[in-house]
Amino acid sequence: MTALLRLSGVTKTVRIPDAAPLTILDGVDLVVEPGERVSVVGRSGSGKSTLLNILGLLDSPSSGAFEFEGVPVERIGGRARDLRRGADVGFVFQQFNLLSGRTALENVMTPLLYATGRRFWRRRALATEMLERVGLGHRLDSLPEVLSGGEQQRVAIARALVRGPRLILADEPTGALDVETGASVIDLLEEVAAENDAALVVITHDPAVAARSEVRYRLDAGRLHAAAGVAA
Repeated sequence: MTALLRLSGVTKTVRIPDAAPLTILDGVDLVVEPGERVSVVGRSGSGKSTLLNILGLLDSPSSGAFEFEGVPVERIGGRARDLRRGADVGFVFQQFNLLSGRTALENVMTPLLYATGRRFWRRRALATEMLERVGLGHRLDSLPEVLSGGEQQRVAIARALVRGPRLILADEPTGALDVETGASVIDLLEEVAAENDAALVVITHDPAVAARSEVRYRLDAGRLHAAAGVAA
């Protein structure tokens, strides 16, 4: 079976005026199989968000090889890359990235505007159902500005999951939530991932969240290592 994601020797460097280039990722090797649960832990500044952006086709490596379902990413053109990201990748951003001036329902419906067939015509019903699943059925018409941080996080999660993506990328998905709500959110991420045989990659500082993954890594100064208890 072809791996969903395969990174070999991936680096990411950023040029800084009047200074040596800054290395953010340094020789990362990573394989993510369809349906796999993966967690990555690391301190702030270790390169976790940069890695997530590369996995989600928002950024490109400076060097190394990156394949998405066996296809080298550098061979996927800009428009084709956008279409694949929209169809196959669901992002749960740490900063939520909700559209201001749009209701919770409108925010969750947004990815479905690019769907086709039945999903497009049922976009309101699908978005409503997903908001109900994250406990916000009573907040459909609320704007992000009047939602709490935890509620905004749940809207962001509903938006990421509404298209049934094959790859779910979550950046600190429980960071703004209490322990009980955070556990229910991880339950939902795992449930939707299982429904779609989707891979789930979670960036987290929470050891309890990381422990739920089948495969666990630690990112330290741009280098990815198997976490304790995980085969290298």
